[in-house]
Amino acid sequence: MQALRRAAGAGNRTGTITPLASGGAGRPKYRASLPHVPAPLRPTLSKKRRRRLARTLAILLLLLLMVPILSYAWAMVQPSSLPLSMRTVEWVRDNNGAWLVSLAERYYYTLTAPRAGGPGLSSLPSLGATGGSTARSTAGVTAPYTPAPIPPVIRPGVPGEGEWQTTTKPVRGGPPVLVTLFRPEVDYPRQLAYVAWIDSTRTQLALYPGRVQPPNATPRGPMEVPAGQRARVLATFNGGFTYKDSQGGFAVNGTTYEPMVDGQGTVLAYADGHVDVASWGGGPAVGPDVVAARQNLPLIVSGGRPNPALNNTKQWGRTLGSAIRVWRTALGVDARGNLIYMAAPGQTAPSLAAAMIHAGAVRAVELDINSFWPTFITYAASGAHGASALVPNRSHGADRYLTPDDRDFFAIYLRDPGQGCAVPLQ
Repeated sequence: MQALRRAAGAGNRTGTITPLASGGAGRPKYRASLPHVPAPLRPTLSKKRRRRLARTLAILLLLLLMVPILSYAWAMVQPSSLPLSMRTVEWVRDNNGAWLVSLAERYYYTLTAPRAGGPGLSSLPSLGATGGSTARSTAGVTAPYTPAPIPPVIRPGVPGEGEWQTTTKPVRGGPPVLVTLFRPEVDYPRQLAYVAWIDSTRTQLALYPGRVQPPNATPRGPMEVPAGQRARVLATFNGGFTYKDSQGGFAVNGTTYEPMVDGQGTVLAYADGHVDVASWGGGPAVGPDVVAARQNLPLIVSGGRPNPALNNTKQWGRTLGSAIRVWRTALGVDARGNLIYMAAPGQTAPSLAAAMIHAGAVRAVELDINSFWPTFITYAASGAHGASALVPNRSHGADRYLTPDDRDFFAIYLRDPGQGCAVPLQ
């Protein structure tokens, strides 16, 4: 018993023995418990150290955000032909955000895709061509050639559909640039294709780099229709994809700024004045006889037939997340070597090719796509006066290409044999 009492007295050190109810023969029962062991103390930071850590993390986060913030601010204050919203989209695309832009565009163009069917058109919008008169076909006569009207795809046709309109006064016996529109698909009777025909025998094709595209064009040149050439400019129109998206070649006046790629569809202008749209096979650099070359994916039309690979939407539409029906533009040549430009909303690559063939193209290449870029502007009077936008574009007015532009573009000049066929840079 004395031993038990001594053990109870030492409970704070080794444990406790607690008396319970009496046991048999008057003997109390005892319950032993294990000694109490305090939990180890957790290390804690002082308030001062916590504040210091929070301040350090905030500084690191600010430094991480400072780089994109400064990059965005610098991009937005640079001279640009684009609205702030489009410059923001381009900045995101160029700064590892192409996947995000493509995702957003894919959803947008899917939701806004035109619906098949519905009522047709009873009239056509005005083309806005200042010349305004209807051109008559001169096939088979000695006057400068004028193409026949584009036959309607949807019958009966709307009055004026497919009939060529002049854009300026006759030059050397006939109009060098004509415009028209027609409905290219039976299933979409309200969709219009905007078309221009350019007489290559009396005009000169020029190609100009923009402020940022293509990236390696140095020096940049005027980035607009040169002031010294506006007396003879007839039309301007958009180029193709950015170099990052197309990886296509670009050359002006015999100098190759972006390497040419064999098998790519190529818009070509030569020193002797003739033009072509063809599949390139001449190696990474152009020769001295090439005054302008612009590549943009394989041809969509070759030999008067569509490219069999056109259903691969990733190749002809990856800049929009492979969206199907969007604004698309194209440039081709007819059987006589004259140029045909087309822009149309709600098009697939196959439908664009079919429309180009219907308009008379034997070879064609897709140019830029999406509603921000299609542009074809005509000038009715000398000095780039009487500017009129053939293609409706809310992002750009008819003064585009008369001020520095971000993207490369084409210009059509009245040919002046005394000045040669080099791209005029001033």
